[in-house]
Amino acid sequence: MLGNNLRRTIILCCLSLMAILCSAQRKQIGEARTILIRGKETKEFEKAEKLMTDLLKDTTNQDNTRIYDIWLQTVEKQYAQLNEKMYKKQKVDTVKLFALTQRIFTIGERLDSIDMKPDKKGRVNPEYRKDNSQRLMGYRPNLFFGGAYYVRKLDFQKAFLFFEMYIDCARQPLFTTQDLMNNDERMGEAAYWASYSGYRTNDPVLTLRYHELARRDTSKLEFTLQYTAEAWRMLNDDTKYVETLIEGFNRFPLSSYFFPRLTDNYSRKGNYEEALKIADKALETDSLNQLFLLAKSTMLLNMGSYAESLKCSDRLIALNTESADAYYNAGTACLNIALRMDAKRHKKQIKKMYQKAQPYMETYRKLAPQAEDKWAPALYRIYFNLNMGKQFDEMDKILKKQKI
Repeated sequence: MLGNNLRRTIILCCLSLMAILCSAQRKQIGEARTILIRGKETKEFEKAEKLMTDLLKDTTNQDNTRIYDIWLQTVEKQYAQLNEKMYKKQKVDTVKLFALTQRIFTIGERLDSIDMKPDKKGRVNPEYRKDNSQRLMGYRPNLFFGGAYYVRKLDFQKAFLFFEMYIDCARQPLFTTQDLMNNDERMGEAAYWASYSGYRTNDPVLTLRYHELARRDTSKLEFTLQYTAEAWRMLNDDTKYVETLIEGFNRFPLSSYFFPRLTDNYSRKGNYEEALKIADKALETDSLNQLFLLAKSTMLLNMGSYAESLKCSDRLIALNTESADAYYNAGTACLNIALRMDAKRHKKQIKKMYQKAQPYMETYRKLAPQAEDKWAPALYRIYFNLNMGKQFDEMDKILKKQKI
């Protein structure tokens, strides 16, 4: 008997507590609604928002669509007040305006996910989706502008979050009817700026997250491919890195980014033939490009095609008499040609090659005086083979100093 009375007492206490909680909930919801109808100051709407966020601290309220709906309205009211000030060209807290925009979408998307939950019979009957979808679309451009704002402020972490939220709308069921991925012409540009922001934060994963979508913005494709390549390099994915460099070079052969990195990559691996193919292809686009000519000259030198390297270096020197590396390649080619000759059968020809190498290396010395480690050994050999004692002694002293 006593046990039954105790159970009844506990049940009555629980029911009383629930009634009190429900009463408090209704009171807070009612107070927030009153503020929404009569409120005029931002502080009042902030108070109404706090009433709703306080309610949501109770786990029993976290699936209550009414609370989320009122919360959303309180934030919209704050946004509207700031927007009105901006329209009137009054001083506005821009950071707050964009923060409110983010909050509107966070709340709206959460409300939609709760609104779409099936009932006990498995039925889905959304109450808020259609209206909220249309409302939130009106705020969506400010997600893009918020990202742009933070790019200008060089706060790329925040910029990324805004562009990501803008792009993510296309994935949200709330915006299914808008078909944003196909109908929003700004998606590619938003993805580009997201990739750029990820790149500027040195985060290769963020850089790559939207790089495929960023390709839609063809006006910035060259830079998208650059950031993509850098991301793969940071992730040590050499295959993807080279693939991106090749694509970038094929699309933008005159870019100062793709060609040198691609040829350097091949050269480091000793794949001079591929590097030479790239140089030849580049020269088809611009036969007078000094970077392309120097690359070809260097690859030919590395491959042992010294006569062709010399010929290519001379073409470059004719275009630019200040190209130090062209003189070095030409002088080195002459020395290597001399080394290949039979010392007994071709004494005169060997001497001529050393004589030919001399002005190239001496000019290189003038243009690159700091590169002693390159011109000193070469001139040492030249002066030794040409019996130029005074000049030879100078090189000998320089080389001895280097060894100390």
